[in-house]
Amino acid sequence: MQFHTKQDLQQYFVDNNPDVKVKTAMNWASQVWPVVHEMKKGEIVVLPSKIKPVIHFGKITGDYEFSPNNDNPYYHAHQVDWFACDIPCTDFDQDILYSFGAFMTVCRIKQEDRIKAVINAHKQGKKAPQIIPQEPQDDEEARDIENEALGVITNLIIQKTKGHGLAKIVDAILQAKGFTTYVSPAGPDKGVDILASAGTLGFGSPKICVQVKSTDAPVDRIVLDQLGGVMKNFGAEYGLLVSWSGFKSSVINETAKQFFEIRLWTHKEIIEDFCDITIRWTMKSKN
Repeated sequence: MQFHTKQDLQQYFVDNNPDVKVKTAMNWASQVWPVVHEMKKGEIVVLPSKIKPVIHFGKITGDYEFSPNNDNPYYHAHQVDWFACDIPCTDFDQDILYSFGAFMTVCRIKQEDRIKAVINAHKQGKKAPQIIPQEPQDDEEARDIENEALGVITNLIIQKTKGHGLAKIVDAILQAKGFTTYVSPAGPDKGVDILASAGTLGFGSPKICVQVKSTDAPVDRIVLDQLGGVMKNFGAEYGLLVSWSGFKSSVINETAKQFFEIRLWTHKEIIEDFCDITIRWTMKSKN
């Protein structure tokens, strides 16, 4: 089916989705139209990760293609060379992160020269430019406020809790949830950073072994396997594997198999629990 204008595409969405509002159809059309008609070979695409605080960059190497045999929703695509991946969000100024968090998934980013400078510094192993928070201009794209707030809190925690500090935050979250905990001293931890259990003095169940990784690299399968062994050594019923930078596919693929024994936390779960607990304590103190 051919659409000669974006308005034609918008009308198609309205006609074929009776429950969809006109504004929603406009948003859909504004996302689909650029993929087909505006994104060109040689342009740079930006993809913020949803599972860890990093940004991926790729160069479009192919024209738009429609592949009806692909799995839903991967029918519409461009070939992309991902030439710079896993660049920490903290390498970018705040106004650039605002742009990355724009409400519209497909939009134009204006700070091209500064973004390229960060990418080049990262590839050369040099220190990225210092973050200088700036307010976005009035004419910038519509912003995803929730995503922006998540980014600001993420950067603050990264700056304040490097190394063993992240384990202290996880410990505080577990205590707020009612667990009695033991935190291993800084240094070699013999595979466990935190022991947590419920009940009087922590003598009840569930008993949990927690391993916390605050490195910039996603955690691999070997760490998951090691946690399973540590759980047996400590007589724990469950395990919690925390990785600020997320997990490799070798770990993600084990999620279902480990569902009744091990949970995975990334920076997103930490921040959500941290914010939830902070709000509850603030409300309690006011009352």
